Amino acid sequence: MKKKALILGIETSCDETAVAVLEESTETVPNLLSNIVSSQEEIHKKFGGIVPELAARSHIDKIDLIVKRALKKSGRKLKDIDAIAVTGGPGLIVCLSVGLNFAKALAMTLKKPLIVVNHLEGHALSPKLITDLRYPYLLLLISGGHSQYLAVKNLGKYKRLGTTIDDALGEAFDKTAKLLGIKFPGGPFIEKFAARGNKDRFDLPKPIINKGGCNLSFAGLKTAVLKISKSIKNNQDKNDLAASFQKTIEEILVKKTKIAFDQFKKISQTKNNFFVIAGGVAANNKIRNKLEKVSFEENFIPIFPPLNLCGDNAAMIAMVGLEKFKLKQFSKLDAPANPRWQLDKKAVFLKGAGVKL
Repeated sequence: MKKKALILGIETSCDETAVAVLEESTETVPNLLSNIVSSQEEIHKKFGGIVPELAARSHIDKIDLIVKRALKKSGRKLKDIDAIAVTGGPGLIVCLSVGLNFAKALAMTLKKPLIVVNHLEGHALSPKLITDLRYPYLLLLISGGHSQYLAVKNLGKYKRLGTTIDDALGEAFDKTAKLLGIKFPGGPFIEKFAARGNKDRFDLPKPIINKGGCNLSFAGLKTAVLKISKSIKNNQDKNDLAASFQKTIEEILVKKTKIAFDQFKKISQTKNNFFVIAGGVAANNKIRNKLEKVSFEENFIPIFPPLNLCGDNAAMIAMVGLEKFKLKQFSKLDAPANPRWQLDKKAVFLKGAGVKL
């Protein structure tokens, strides 16, 4: 009987030290034997944001322990591992280097293949951990560092349809939360504040809503929130601003998603229009509900990773590792970290003042 491939996944692109053990399966989805995520929330909350040097130091302190925990929970031994998959970018260079160097040392010691994974590709393939998702499909990646619409044609084949020209959506949520006095990480709590507020109280801007295809912009919205936040007098004002912000984001995503649907259908020859929504912001229930609704209206099938796989995790890195392992797509031991690694290598950089849309 052929041995089932066993992949060790490592993720240290930002402020989570994560390790997972994934086993190949004869069923439709692989067996996720363990998925340990160690957060650094307590380290960074007093600074109101991620401090790269502290994040890297925490990764160094924890990574060996988290690997041991993941292996113990999986019931497998280190010698059983067939390949080590690790995030190589994009992300914070000092954080990426910790996981990458650790993975290289393991690969050399065990004499096993190293598979360097694009963090964004991990999010793109994360639904494959729970469903037999087939290519091609449309992806909306919304996280703290990225906001993109991508046509996922196959493993390693991506076409970017739209991206943010300034802030990522998760960053906009976090900055709005900070302006409202919500402790770091505040983004996930915006929805809770919004549930107690009047979503029609403040009329907030929707930057480039009628131009730029399915490109996104959130900087002007953030600036508007900043101005209004200076006049906040009580908790109800705070709730109303959170609700208005949440509503505005929903409206932007619905409109831009419809445009992305049209673009995807023009370039993809497929009977089943799958729409994957992944990344940390995909855990926002109101956004999930709105995108699910517009998907069904436009004859797309929405697919969300489970909540524990929306944020940064090593299971999704191991998932890409397993796909690449089966194709023998291995990396060299001198592979560098790439903090600006794009999925679509031909995509034009679209950030900063003066961007033409």
